[in-house]
Amino acid sequence: MSFLIRIEAAADRAAIGELTAAAFLTAAHASGTEAAIVRDLRAAGALGLSLVAVDPASEEIVGHVGFSPVETDMPGRWFGLGPLSVAPARQRSGIGSALVRAGLERLAETEAAGVVLVGDPAYYGRLGFAARTGLACEGVPDPYVQAMAFREPPVWRPIAFHPAFFTAK
Repeated sequence: MSFLIRIEAAADRAAIGELTAAAFLTAAHASGTEAAIVRDLRAAGALGLSLVAVDPASEEIVGHVGFSPVETDMPGRWFGLGPLSVAPARQRSGIGSALVRAGLERLAETEAAGVVLVGDPAYYGRLGFAARTGLACEGVPDPYVQAMAFREPPVWRPIAFHPAFFTAK
């Protein structure tokens, strides 16, 4: 099945919320607040890049990824990846990986220094992410905190995601 990737439009927002809730409904690592995180990041003006994957035949949104600035002492502007959502019926079909790659390409063309995330090392490792000595996120085991630098790798430092990741309901 084919799909197109584009920047989120205002008309996509309700569908993104529904998709995100459905994608995380049965995920073991889900907090149940993922759709609210996207909503709150958007409301705070902190959703720096928001991409959707669209089925061209039905025009249905089948995937979404968001990137938001993180706080860190590392030089440059760093973005956090997440949430990454794919419609349950379309998971494991390459949509999530394509969304991540498209987001990385777009951010690398800007002043961004790189991207950090909390996620499955096996999945994100295939996309070029890795845990780094010194990179940390409070309350998260180190192997799950991963990064990709677009330029000269920094001395890795702790990161803090936007408050929406912790206050969304």
